[in-house]
Amino acid sequence: MITIKHRLTLMSFLQFFVWGAWLTTIGTYCTAGKGWTFGQFGAIFSTLALSSILMPSLIGIIADKWMRADRLYGLLHILYGCILLLVPNLSWLQSQIPFLKFMPEYDLLYWVIFAAMLCYMPTISLSNSVSYRILKMFNFDVVKDFPPIRVWGTIGFIFAMWTTNLSGSKDNSMQFVIAGAVAILLGVYSFTLPACTPEGKSSEKKSLGEMLGLNAFKLFANYQMALFFIFSLLLGAALQLSNMYGDAYLSSFPKDSVVEKYSTIIYSISQVSETIFILTIPFFLSRFGMKKVMLFALIAWVLRYGFFSIGDGSYGSVFIVLSCIVYGMAFDFFLISGSMYIETTTDSRIRSSAQGLFTMMTNGFGAYFGTIASSWLIDHYYKFPNGSTDWSGAWIFFAGYSLVVALLFGLLFKQKKQDNGAEAISLGNH
Repeated sequence: MITIKHRLTLMSFLQFFVWGAWLTTIGTYCTAGKGWTFGQFGAIFSTLALSSILMPSLIGIIADKWMRADRLYGLLHILYGCILLLVPNLSWLQSQIPFLKFMPEYDLLYWVIFAAMLCYMPTISLSNSVSYRILKMFNFDVVKDFPPIRVWGTIGFIFAMWTTNLSGSKDNSMQFVIAGAVAILLGVYSFTLPACTPEGKSSEKKSLGEMLGLNAFKLFANYQMALFFIFSLLLGAALQLSNMYGDAYLSSFPKDSVVEKYSTIIYSISQVSETIFILTIPFFLSRFGMKKVMLFALIAWVLRYGFFSIGDGSYGSVFIVLSCIVYGMAFDFFLISGSMYIETTTDSRIRSSAQGLFTMMTNGFGAYFGTIASSWLIDHYYKFPNGSTDWSGAWIFFAGYSLVVALLFGLLFKQKKQDNGAEAISLGNH
């Protein structure tokens, strides 16, 4: 019997399938497939960060006021899928629209991916909202029943990576066709889900700034919270580096070697590790405390890039696998523990806005600066005269950056011990 939880599980699976089909391989497509520079690729990849800054709050307002969340979710996925299907048809697009005729292919791809990201990035939070609302409608416990549903999103991401690799699509536009077709299917499927009617509007009038979550910026008046958000930005600069360059790095190995041939499958070990380390977080938090767990994450980023830097030497495949294994700790421990830190240290009136600010600092501003800076560095300092990339040197630099951030975090960030387990930081008293 197919239950509502099964239906939400399928939605979660497809939500991340349509992202995983190209996220880790677009670097290979741009640099190996098209021969573009890392600076050009970095600009395209930065559209993820820009979209994370611009869209989620605006889409949230629309979902709250003018359109049911499930319908908006489906519409965005249909638009996202249609836009991705334009990628292998850029020449046709130029022939149909006169003012695009003289636009370079790279520029056109930039705007196509940017448009796709403006549609996709808000669906990450919308998928959570839709799942929460439907589970409550059917009297399920969100805390208990949502995590097993959400973990299938990561499985969907892994399955998409395998599909792209085994179909021979990692260096060509077929990866976008896979993602686009499934995204349209997901959009249509979402219209069959139960209607997510509003839970009731608050009688309290809010300013536009409050609806956009801008009131959370007042948290910067508190030294400890300001420090936390600054480190969130610095970590965000490192978060997407492996997604940007991981598959391109593994694809640079000798032709037809195991690592080159199955680069995306090997890289998916990172996502498997992610699902496992999520389950260990309660143990680590109870044993070591929140600051140490976040510090473990920063040290794991050092190991992530350090292992990659020696991945092309003797026993290199072993270090590549080790790098993928520590990714779970690196990715989960800071993001999830950081989210819990905000949950336990901010006033309930601004908690949702503070969570949004945390996401904006990591996946928005931090990811944007990290994307632009890293692609510029590789182009200017880590290119050999023959045009190949000094990946070992680049990974060592990223490991060094992560080490500096980890040391500064350990020295500067102080977690106060509280009798009740939380010190609420409100709007008025800092």
